[in-house]
Amino acid sequence: MERILKGSVSSLSFPNLLVGNESKDDAAVYDIGDGKAIISTTDFFTPIVDNAFDFGRIAATNAISDIYAMGGTPIMAIAILGWPLAKLDAGVAADVINGARNICDLAGIPLAGGHSINSADPIFGLAVTGIAGTDRIRKNNQARPGCILLLTKPLGIGLASTAEKFGCVREDDRLASLELMTTLNSAGKYLSEIAGVKAMTDVTGFGLAGHAIEMAEGSNVRAVIYENSIPRLAGCGYYIENECIPGGTYRNFNSYGNKMTQVSEKCKALLCDPQTSGGLLIAADPDAMDEIRKISEKERFPIYEIGRIEAKENPESNIFLEIIEKD
Repeated sequence: MERILKGSVSSLSFPNLLVGNESKDDAAVYDIGDGKAIISTTDFFTPIVDNAFDFGRIAATNAISDIYAMGGTPIMAIAILGWPLAKLDAGVAADVINGARNICDLAGIPLAGGHSINSADPIFGLAVTGIAGTDRIRKNNQARPGCILLLTKPLGIGLASTAEKFGCVREDDRLASLELMTTLNSAGKYLSEIAGVKAMTDVTGFGLAGHAIEMAEGSNVRAVIYENSIPRLAGCGYYIENECIPGGTYRNFNSYGNKMTQVSEKCKALLCDPQTSGGLLIAADPDAMDEIRKISEKERFPIYEIGRIEAKENPESNIFLEIIEKD
């Protein structure tokens, strides 16, 4: 994407565009005045599960997540559907749409329309519009030294999905993975109410390491992750040992491995595991933790403390992520 967008710069100025593609953030944000901003995002992909209804649920949850990751509240979605009519019955596509509508209902928003084309492979996702106060927008590049790193969902979705393709997934992990992928990241709209929450993003295809590096590099700081504090699905070690590792894990490491300290192969397989509709990664002031925990209990979403943000000792260093064992 960096290569695609390189040199693609408009000659026009858009002073009301608060967040564009220059900051590698989760969604675009546009100031509409009176202290309010519109958030816009889109996401779509090919099926990662066999069940059409579940595919629609997962794709919708994943797309809506970007609104929550910016601290916003979703207000409307439209569908993006590519369907191979010569291969798959239109009724299966209807199941996908119904799955997406189920999640939109849970988010309290209409699935208000969309666009479809005949394509070689099935593709589905949403374009989602959200809204937030301009003071509640949370970018991914505002982490500060001293912040605590938090995560709201365990890792291992990519490993479990690959194990399912290989026919060796444990049923408990399959169900847990599906539950994670269809759980809305609505925690973001509540966390954005806390001034001490400085930066936020969702963990998706780049894996935890990739999104932590994006946060650290954009903020010009160093992220430290405690390997033994990372929440994970129970079977992750088993899948790694049996080489049920997504191809995206290796592509991820090849793209940003030079920006992190050396790690074991097992740690690499976990940190670079591509997540579909993964959790929120949050950088928050220590003084905000009591308020964060109260909201976590009230809104019933988990909070895992997985690391910290430090100042870069060498401003010229290309290392933005360090992995250590927490005492």
